[in-house]
This record gives sequence, structure tokens and C-alpha cells, in this order.
Amino acid sequence: QVQLVESGGGLVQPGGSLRLSCAASGSISSINVMGWYRQVPGKQRELVTTINNIGRIRYADSAKGRFTISRDNAKNTIDLQMNSLQPEDTAVYYCNLQSFTGRWNDYWGQGTQVTVSS
Repeated sequence: QVQLVESGGGLVQPGGSLRLSCAASGSISSINVMGWYRQVPGKQRELVTTINNIGRIRYADSAKGRFTISRDNAKNTIDLQMNSLQPEDTAVYYCNLQSFTGRWNDYWGQGTQVTVSS
């Protein structure tokens, strides 16, 4: 069983910064992808950014230049540094882990609220 625990959400003013963290525990394959997705009410969950076990990173266009993902393979943790936040970044942010054990297994954290408002 895999568990993902997120932290670091909250309220920030436009132009501000927040840092999200996610810690994975349990049976995790060495071949994996971790990342962040976000969702607002009435819309589909969307990709923010992912990073795989060899450090390959993917960003959504909305995140490029403002968000930075990093990971610690030894600790199975990822961080998301979010700068220049705007009201449209307001969403519930979910940590995701895709772990390959002959097939891909998908795991989600409980989500953390990020609100950007003056």
C-alpha cells in the first residue's frame, strides 16, 4: 500500500509564493513518476507538473517559468515551489505517484487547498 501526504497549502496574495510538499511511503517501485495536479470545482483535474525517478520534468504551460518541482529520491518526497501566484491558480492541489511494477499503479494524496486572493 502506498500513502501520499501533502502539506503547505494556504492563502496567499496575488504575486506571492507558496511551497507544497508531498511525502510518499509504502511499497514504491524504483521506476516511478511523481507530480502535482490541480482541480477547481466543476472542472477536470489538470496536470501541473511531473518528475520521474531519473529527474525528467514536465510542466503545464500555465506553470512554466513560475513553478519549480524538485524531488528527493532517497526520501520519496517532492516539493513544488510556486511563485508569482495568481487568482487563477486557486485550486485543490493533489500529489500523484505512478509506480511501475509490471504495470502502472496510480496513487493520489488527499489534496491541499491553495487560495490566491487579496
